[in-house]
Amino acid sequence: MTDARRPLLVGALVAAVVALVASGAVAVGALSGGVGPGRHGFLAGSAHDAPKLPGTVVTVSLRNMGGPMMGGQGSTMMGRGSMGLIADHATVPHGTVSFFVTNDGSINHEMVVLPLADSQAAGTRPIAGDGRVDETGSLGEASKTNGEGAGEGIVPGASGWMTITLAPGHYELVCNLAGHYRSGMFTELTVT
Repeated sequence: MTDARRPLLVGALVAAVVALVASGAVAVGALSGGVGPGRHGFLAGSAHDAPKLPGTVVTVSLRNMGGPMMGGQGSTMMGRGSMGLIADHATVPHGTVSFFVTNDGSINHEMVVLPLADSQAAGTRPIAGDGRVDETGSLGEASKTNGEGAGEGIVPGASGWMTITLAPGHYELVCNLAGHYRSGMFTELTVT
């Protein structure tokens, strides 16, 4: 290669890298619903797009080791398994309670509200052969990507929500996808 052609080759290489980076930014913007006022490059339905919910709002994070749990800024290691379900409230007043549930993991998750007997501790439900717990008595679930109520699971980076009326007592919030409860996706909620 001659010295005269070297600047042309470097210029073409720089232009190719700039085009590749720009196309990646466009793809990320398209997936997230756009970047601009009110948009931050997150998936639509993420915590940044939370709907106005009635009653006491409990924010729930669904996590697994493949997501932000692997280390780095803001990571949290699981205390009881490779997955976790973390609520920002352990106690709420009775009445209308809304759950805003965000999947901060790398695989689909859900959140189901189950009554918990006074003599029962969270995480002790029998697990069936399909890797799930019995949902008899369920008060509802947030498993619809970017929507309210039941669905096919909340995809990574997205959120779902639900609103229910809770009487005083103890409840367990669980992810009941196969194997997730066993891996630590449960927490207790006390309603006063």
